[in-house]
Amino acid sequence: MTQPGRGLHGQAVEEIGRRIIRGDYPPGSVLYPEKLEAELGVSKTVVREALRVLASKGLIESRQKRGTTIRLRVHWNLLDSDLLRWQGSSAPTEGFLEDLAEVRAIVEPAGARLAATRRTESDLTAMRQALDAMAAAGADTEAMVDADLAFHRALLDAAHNELLSRMEVVIEAGLGIRDRIVHGAQHFSDSVPVHQDLLRAVEAGDPDAAVAAVESLLAQASQDLVAVQSQDEAGDDAADSAPEETQ
Repeated sequence: MTQPGRGLHGQAVEEIGRRIIRGDYPPGSVLYPEKLEAELGVSKTVVREALRVLASKGLIESRQKRGTTIRLRVHWNLLDSDLLRWQGSSAPTEGFLEDLAEVRAIVEPAGARLAATRRTESDLTAMRQALDAMAAAGADTEAMVDADLAFHRALLDAAHNELLSRMEVVIEAGLGIRDRIVHGAQHFSDSVPVHQDLLRAVEAGDPDAAVAAVESLLAQASQDLVAVQSQDEAGDDAADSAPEETQ
């Protein structure tokens, strides 16, 4: 359990949280602190504090005589940034990806409409800088992902609605997962032009054009993801149908 840049407490939260999200510990099962201490090589205090954090996220609960148990998914704080990240990094399910895509389709057009009427020059500068970084990223997946996230964060911020800006945790989770799947597979359309269209609409103060640009961007993002998933399925089918090598 080594994660550079994180203390023992943060590492324990990450490891136990990921195990819960993956289903290593099914709902209703008991977590034994002593076992976790031995497995993770950390102190009783570290495990106790990690469990406290996970309880605040709705993943576990502690009761007398029952100990610490995994809660049903219905109780999890699914909008928590850590939970979103853990789900996305643990082989995200098709249902999870669809949920994130639907949320983006609801939030981002509304954010773009507001941004077109409320943006400031500093907002536009942030969007331009992010777009320039996207254009310069080339085949560098992480650089492209970071620039794409920065652009969409700037777009939501340009709406100047505090609650809408807080939705960036969901947008970034969905966008980050999608970007890493698509760009990691090197199978994607050039996304710079559709982002340029969106920036132009926001610059022009045209709400309808901004909404249309976001919808085009989301459609392209969905098509790229479907293409990668189809490619993966075709590869799996080919592997399954290949004749076994004889000794």
